[in-house]
Amino acid sequence: MQRVCFILKVRQERLEEYKERHAAVWPEMRAALSDTGWHNYSLFCTDDGMVVGYLETEDFEAARAAMARTDVNERWQAEMAPFFEGLPGRPDEGMLPLTEIFHLA
Repeated sequence: MQRVCFILKVRQERLEEYKERHAAVWPEMRAALSDTGWHNYSLFCTDDGMVVGYLETEDFEAARAAMARTDVNERWQAEMAPFFEGLPGRPDEGMLPLTEIFHLA
């Protein structure tokens, strides 16, 4: 299982709304993530809008590609894009995995 951690930056003035949106993720979005291999997916944030994501998957690139093919992801990304700063495209395309340097199993 591959562990993936990434960061994104949410506009600080939109952070509370971003958190509210994630408190009620659409059921079809949750199902699509699960069905396409996103497991133990979590998001964390700082007060200034830094978002840290974590997930486990067999193959991150395959899981991202599978999500990109779903209609629900297209709709979700379109709604979420205005929340982020410094992203030229969709939020899911801006997820750059961090390099793992330590893991205590």
